[in-house]
Amino acid sequence: MKIVITKPDKNKTRTKRHARVRSKISGTAERPRLNVFRSNKNIYAQVIDDVAGVTLASASTLDSEVKAGSKTEQASEVGKLIAQRAVAAGKENVVFDRGGYIYHGRVQALAEAARENGLKF
Repeated sequence: MKIVITKPDKNKTRTKRHARVRSKISGTAERPRLNVFRSNKNIYAQVIDDVAGVTLASASTLDSEVKAGSKTEQASEVGKLIAQRAVAAGKENVVFDRGGYIYHGRVQALAEAARENGLKF
């Protein structure tokens, strides 16, 4: 008999964590959800009103305003951009949805930059 040890799929476990959290938190018109998605190359952030199903503001490393640099520096720029766009849309208070990722590295850099530029969460 052969014993096979399988390595857990990181993205599948992240998706399960994200789904579990999403069942508990939801963005409203007064307090929308700041969602973060991280790929190997880019990072994306959206401010979402889940009740209406509308994205109020978005930013990513694909935007022309984001300068070249390390991925963490770019995430910080995205945090700054999403905060400016959300405040311009009149949304200062948000619920932070880290998307099942641990609060470290790029996700942390984005969150801290967003806080420094006017978002409250």
